[in-house]
Amino acid sequence: MGNVYSEYLSSSKVKEHYNYTKENLDTKETPSRQVASALIIILCCAIVVENLLVLIAVARNSKFHSAMYLFLGNLAASDLLAGVAFIANTLLSGSVTLGLTPVQWFAREGSAFITLSASVFSLLAIAIERHVAIAKVKLYGSDKSCRMLLLIAASWLISLVLGGLPILGWNCLGQLEACSTVLPLYAKPYVLCVVTIFSVILSAIVALYIRIYCVVRSSQADVAGPQTLALLKTVTIVLGVFIFCWLPAFSILLLDYACPVRACPVLYQAHYFFAFATLNSLLNPVIYTWRSRDLRREVLRPLQCWRRAAGVQGGRDGTPGHRLLPLRSSSSLERGTHVPTSPTFLEGNTMV
Repeated sequence: MGNVYSEYLSSSKVKEHYNYTKENLDTKETPSRQVASALIIILCCAIVVENLLVLIAVARNSKFHSAMYLFLGNLAASDLLAGVAFIANTLLSGSVTLGLTPVQWFAREGSAFITLSASVFSLLAIAIERHVAIAKVKLYGSDKSCRMLLLIAASWLISLVLGGLPILGWNCLGQLEACSTVLPLYAKPYVLCVVTIFSVILSAIVALYIRIYCVVRSSQADVAGPQTLALLKTVTIVLGVFIFCWLPAFSILLLDYACPVRACPVLYQAHYFFAFATLNSLLNPVIYTWRSRDLRREVLRPLQCWRRAAGVQGGRDGTPGHRLLPLRSSSSLERGTHVPTSPTFLEGNTMV
């Protein structure tokens, strides 16, 4: 094991592994590759900005300091960091890859695995919260904020450990025949383990939502109101988009485990599958801001303030723009856990 760790700073190891698993090492920066890299970086910058706006909205408004929004904020944080990780991955790809040391390569790829793990655990936390709040008809109170924060911290700790296993020793340095084709320094058993864990968690999430839908659709359910069903639709859309975006990447990793080295040419196009998976981090904030008027209003508030300030500076008479109206109704994402019969309350529905 000590010999393995001694190779972490070797400048030739990455090239050795890529030579073994790849048919060719064409890393020339062609115009098409430069355009593709630029588009990916622009996409990732949009991901960072979108999710940063969501985090600011959740942090600055006390209406969003509830279980549901804390978990959605955690999902936004993982998506934001995923955007940063993909930017770093893109900048350190191509011809730069072969100049990396193994420890630098592990940091590059591990950051993406950590953010992916955090997203999966965030989805699991949201599913558990929905099951507790709806199926069990229990609400999180302020005395449980510490418990929620501990759950979020635990999800990140597990993600760090899971993404850091290769740099801790579970890799294929010194064992070329055990190496992944898509990720040439990762051991195939590690890749299979990660995909299996994610698949089991996603299956558990789907099972929880099926259970929740059975409860709210049953004639005995007291919580089967329109707002509850709208909320379930929102979180189910988030889950469905995650599976849709990541299923091709998970499939290519499973194929990678099954295929002998250089036996499956499609594995050399894996970067397209992972680029498609990146869309998930772009779509998530669009989904839950589109579905909640309160959150959408709060997310757009900084942009409206900037526009108003620009209008004041550019206007001839200096007349300020329209004043931003405060949030008047409680969030439907939170109200989805309980539907009162008060007509006045029902008029405040913010779910679209």
